[in-house]
Amino acid sequence: MNDWRIYRGVGQPHDGVRRLPEPPPWRDFTRGQDGTPAGSEDPGGARRLGVRRRRAENYAPRPAEVDAVNAALYLRRPLLVTGNPGTGKSTLAYAVAHELKLGRVLRWPIVSRTNLQDGLYRYDAIGRLQDVQLERARAAGGTGIDGGNGNGRGNGNGRGDGSGADEGADRDRGIGAYIRLGPLGTALLPSELPRVLLIDELDKSDLDLPNDLLNTLEEGEFAIPELERVTDRQPVVEVLAHDSGRIAVHGGRIACTSFPLIVLTSNGERDFPAPLLRRCVQLELEPPGEEQLTAMVEAHLGEEGVAAGQDLIGRFLDREPGEVMAADQLLNALFLTQHTPHAERLTRERIADLLMQRLDRSR
Repeated sequence: MNDWRIYRGVGQPHDGVRRLPEPPPWRDFTRGQDGTPAGSEDPGGARRLGVRRRRAENYAPRPAEVDAVNAALYLRRPLLVTGNPGTGKSTLAYAVAHELKLGRVLRWPIVSRTNLQDGLYRYDAIGRLQDVQLERARAAGGTGIDGGNGNGRGNGNGRGDGSGADEGADRDRGIGAYIRLGPLGTALLPSELPRVLLIDELDKSDLDLPNDLLNTLEEGEFAIPELERVTDRQPVVEVLAHDSGRIAVHGGRIACTSFPLIVLTSNGERDFPAPLLRRCVQLELEPPGEEQLTAMVEAHLGEEGVAAGQDLIGRFLDREPGEVMAADQLLNALFLTQHTPHAERLTRERIADLLMQRLDRSR
C-alpha cells in the first residue's frame, strides 16, 4: 500500500483500522490463549526468542553468560543479571528454559509495592468468608430464620442446628480453594527438574524486598500458616498453583527438591545489600553486538528482515559510546520501516528517528 498510515488525522470516521497488518511477532498476544499447560510452548518465550527461527537455537551467548548460567545451575544459587534496558536480561531466562526443556518460565514482575507475600502465596480470606456466609444463607432459607432445625426455633447459640462458622467452613470448598501460590512459591514446589523463575526488575522494589528474600532463597522452603493451623485435621491440602492447576501441600509447608533457576534482573538503578549479593551468581550483561543483533532480527523478522535492515542495524551499532538504546527499539524500527516500502525515504528516516531515540537523554 502506498499510504502506510491508518490514522490520518482528518477527523472523518473510516474503516482504515481493518487494514492493520499482523502484529510484530514480539507483540503477538494471540498465541497461547487456549490455556496450554506448563511444559508446552511458552507464548512469552515465543515473543522473546522469535517465531521465524528461535533465537535460542541460532544465538550463541557470550562465554561469560554461559559460564554464569552454569555456575548458578551447579551451585543452586540465583543468577543476578544487571544491564541496561533492552540488553536481553529477561530473554536469557527464556533461552535457558527452552534449551534445557524446563517448561514455562515463571515470571514475577516487580513494582514498588511488591512484597515477599506476593511471590509466595495469597490467601483470599474475604472470599472464603463470603462463601461461608452464602452457605449459611442457603441453609437458613431451608431450615428457619436463624439456622434452626426447621421449626423456627434456634438452639440458643445463634447456630441453629450446629452449623457454626467452623462447620460452615467445612462445608465450603475447603481452605485450599482460597490459597493461590505465587511465582516464587510455585517455583519451590517439589519437582524432578528445576523450574525457571524470572524475578524481573528487582531494582524497582522497595528497600525491604531484597532483604526479605534472603531466607527463602537460602532455605528453599516456606510455611503457609493458614494450612499449618489445620494440619491435625487436614494434613494434605490441595491449593492453586501459579500456572498448573491444583497442587497438594503436606503439613502446611512447601520445600523444593530441585532448587529453581532464579534469574533476578536489574537495570542497575540501585545497589543491593551484601547478603543478597553473597547468595547470587552475578552477571553484568553487555549490550548486544553485531552477531547477537543479527541473530535477534533473523529470529523475529527472518533473513529478509536482516537484509532490508542493514542500515538501521549499522546505525544502532554505531551509536556513541555510553548512549543507551534498547534492542527492541531497533526491532520496532525495522518492522515499521519494512511496512512502508513505498514511502518516501524521508518518511522512513523520520520513523526510524521517532523509534530509535536514546533512552538516557534529558527530557
